[in-house]
Amino acid sequence: MLQSKNPQFTKPMFSSAHKKRSATKLALSIAVCTVLLSGCQPKSKPEDAEARQNAASEVQAQVLALEGSAVRVNVNMPDCSGNNCPEFVVERLQSNFPWIDQRIDQEILKNLKQILDISKINQSEQAASTPAINPSKSDNTAASSEPVSDQQKMQQQIEPYAQSFVELDKELKALSANHQINIMIKPSILKSQEPIATVVLNTSSYLGGAHGSSAQQYYNFDLKQQKQIQLDHLLLPNQKKSLESKAHEAFKAWVMDAKLADNVDDYEQAWKFKLSDNFLLGEQGLILQYGEYEIGPYSAGLPRLVIPYAQLSGILKAEYLPDTQAASEPVVNTPKQKPQS
Repeated sequence: MLQSKNPQFTKPMFSSAHKKRSATKLALSIAVCTVLLSGCQPKSKPEDAEARQNAASEVQAQVLALEGSAVRVNVNMPDCSGNNCPEFVVERLQSNFPWIDQRIDQEILKNLKQILDISKINQSEQAASTPAINPSKSDNTAASSEPVSDQQKMQQQIEPYAQSFVELDKELKALSANHQINIMIKPSILKSQEPIATVVLNTSSYLGGAHGSSAQQYYNFDLKQQKQIQLDHLLLPNQKKSLESKAHEAFKAWVMDAKLADNVDDYEQAWKFKLSDNFLLGEQGLILQYGEYEIGPYSAGLPRLVIPYAQLSGILKAEYLPDTQAASEPVVNTPKQKPQS
């Protein structure tokens, strides 16, 4: 009986121990494979992280750069050939910052309004476009019409000025005036990078008479904050008088250098100095731009005063002052000196 039971008892004990050892080996094998596989995975190098950071910085810099070009606005002009055909050229800015484009559009329309009178044109167009409109169809028409682009909107707003310009040309020719009248308005990007992006709007016109007229206006923008920068934004607190004093000294030097008068005091009896809010951060200093007849006669053109950055320390905010030393001095690798005991 004992011999018949022992084999039955011994066999189950041997199978259970064997299974436990097999399970243990399998678990160890899986763990080792997991460690080996994880070791085979590529590790992130510091150089890769730096490259990704540089790429992100480059993308951000591209987004914060003002890019675009001037595009001509098409208007209806009569067919003409010869040397005295009227010339009407208006361009608008198309950039990657639509809010800047719209701001420049407003200034273009403002300049046209100062040059031309469109009151008669608007009255005639209003009288011609007042037929009764069926209210039930107006909503459907609006819903089915395609959205109007900024370029098309600008074209619609400029068209009355173009027609006023054509009418003026007809009136001058009826008076036997052999003049070629013209209007040119063109924006262009001067500075596209931080701290300030700058667009200049050049305007010139000749509508008969002794001479034409021209203007140059700068528009400065903070791309990060999406706002236009005025001259006061550049200044440290309570420094407006200091800037005005520096500009007045530049004005005196300009009067004498241009030989506009023998004495500045006498000159200012006719042409008083004033601080312009039309500015540009130039390469050498702050440029104050003036228009015709602002601080001088027509023969003086479009005067500009330049105040060197070296004179503006403590007046302009630090972010608007260039690092002139770093820009002008080359980088020299000098050997390290031991500290003196």
